[in-house]
Amino acid sequence: MNNFPNIFLVTLAAIVLTACDFTVSLSEKPEMRIDENATGLWQRTKPDGDTESLLILPLDEYEYFISWPEGAKTELYARAHLFELTGMTLVQLQWFGNSDGDIPDDDRNYQYADYTIKATTLTIRLLNADIIGRDFHSADELAQAIVAERDNPELYRDALTFRKM
Repeated sequence: MNNFPNIFLVTLAAIVLTACDFTVSLSEKPEMRIDENATGLWQRTKPDGDTESLLILPLDEYEYFISWPEGAKTELYARAHLFELTGMTLVQLQWFGNSDGDIPDDDRNYQYADYTIKATTLTIRLLNADIIGRDFHSADELAQAIVAERDNPELYRDALTFRKM
């Protein structure tokens, strides 16, 4: 359970880094309660000095609404929830549209992450699809690929660090 906050934040970082990676959902029904510490407005300073904001709101006791980058000309929107995969707590993000009214034009709308929260700092790490692959036909195939690489230090992309506003 200590990993719940960490997973959610990593998922958010995934949104910032890339387009969606996967067509397969690993968790069809949210069953783990949200981490209330993860909710709120978060901000990070990028290497070029610009700032990005991440908004995480509870949809209910099991799911989050994500807006990234919050306040930008075009914001991306996702639903997210926590789930467990062989002892690992992860966040499943499902991107469903943006502030321009666009919806995804393909089935590649899932990302997975882990996260940690320490005081007012949120660190998010997205699963690295370059390591585990992208083209899976089932949740079982994707789960097996993640578990096979769980000890690989490159399983996750570079971490994104946010401060609570």
